[in-house]
Amino acid sequence: MDKEEKLHRGLKNRHIQLIALGGAVGTGLFLGTGSAIFSSGPSVLLGYAIGGLIVFLIMRQLGEMMSEEPMAGSFSYFAYKYWGNFPGFLAGWNYWILYVMVSVSELTAVAAYMQFWFPELPTWVTALIFFIVINVINFSTVKVFGEIEFWFSIIKISAIIAMIVFGLYILFLNTSLVPGASITNLWQAPAGVEGKSGFFPNGLYGLVMAIPIIMFSFGGLELVGIAAAEADEPQKTIPKATNQVLFRILVFYIGTVTVLLSLHHWSNLTKESSPFTMIFSAIGFKNVAGVLNFVILTAALSVFNSGVYATSRMLFGLSKQGNAPQIFSKLNTRGVPVAAMGLAALLTFTVVPLNYFLPKWVDAFGQAMSIVVAALVINWAMISLAHLFFRRAKDKEGTRTIFPTVLYPFGNYLCLAFVVFVLSVMATPQFGMFYSVLAVPVWIIFMYAMYRFNNKYKKGSEG
Repeated sequence: MDKEEKLHRGLKNRHIQLIALGGAVGTGLFLGTGSAIFSSGPSVLLGYAIGGLIVFLIMRQLGEMMSEEPMAGSFSYFAYKYWGNFPGFLAGWNYWILYVMVSVSELTAVAAYMQFWFPELPTWVTALIFFIVINVINFSTVKVFGEIEFWFSIIKISAIIAMIVFGLYILFLNTSLVPGASITNLWQAPAGVEGKSGFFPNGLYGLVMAIPIIMFSFGGLELVGIAAAEADEPQKTIPKATNQVLFRILVFYIGTVTVLLSLHHWSNLTKESSPFTMIFSAIGFKNVAGVLNFVILTAALSVFNSGVYATSRMLFGLSKQGNAPQIFSKLNTRGVPVAAMGLAALLTFTVVPLNYFLPKWVDAFGQAMSIVVAALVINWAMISLAHLFFRRAKDKEGTRTIFPTVLYPFGNYLCLAFVVFVLSVMATPQFGMFYSVLAVPVWIIFMYAMYRFNNKYKKGSEG
């Protein structure tokens, strides 16, 4: 690979950690937690612990591969090299299309959040402004992207820490601020409330129904793998970031939810409630809605920013594999794959005219997003499977890896079984995402057809 074809290494350990942490601590935590709590009650804490264990294993599997070979394309590269051409094609394009869809969704959400302060400002104008700003950031050096994402993540994390500190202050030093605040809310119901007590108020069934919601909250951690190709000293930064990020995620999620459920009994929540709104309202913070809206806006911008970065680097990696046109492997003098970024930008830009001409269609698109959320589950399965082939090859060579994962190969099979379990829960009528699960085999078949077409096109070009 020529020098000009290599991505520049400009991301430091703090960038890597915050990119991964920011990708997981998003709108899923600020808005989705209420739905998970409503389903399972306090046992949601056990759900986050179980989900955290699975994500930890998956991240260690990805971390081992990326520490050994920090190449563009992340797990798509390893699926391609150690498993086969089609697995590499599927892993890469599945991830790319998923994040294009997420980018469109988050940009639409950003426009909606801005209307809280500027209700007269058309959503298409806001979408256009933030589309330009975020893409200009990403067309700059990777260091600029890393720095912006670092500060986006700092805002989100600071909000969570502030909430935890406030909560602990109330629980242990000034319970009079929130009547009924007590750690006993985790297993006892308030006086006069029937049938809402116990750690499992809705039984094991309630916890099972919350698991898919919980797992979607962890989506975004795999950005560590994408960023590894541009990390300073990846053999040092990737293992450190992998271990630290998972610990902090568990602290933030489990710590936050523990405080929330202690301050307010879970029966006070509705499915659509944001627990954060309730906590700030309870301590008498007057501008609760404005503060929460700012934090969620930052979270959405962070996800969009990461999406622009992730799609361009994944498409660059696919091009290097021969699973995408070669033009997408071209870099500018700053080491940015401009053509790869341009394609994702072109597709994401469609949200601007749609918000102008067909705003109702945009709302319908948001509903249709549920059909492709299973793509996230496919990503996790591909990481575990690619790691199995990677380790078999390394063991056959007699190579001792820098950052060996834990519980191999049992952990891989556990993760794959868990993916099947999550899809099974999603397919139940009660969960209401049967079509998302049904779309998985259909999507894989479609991807295989595209793979065969790509191979035929390559042979025609070479001939």
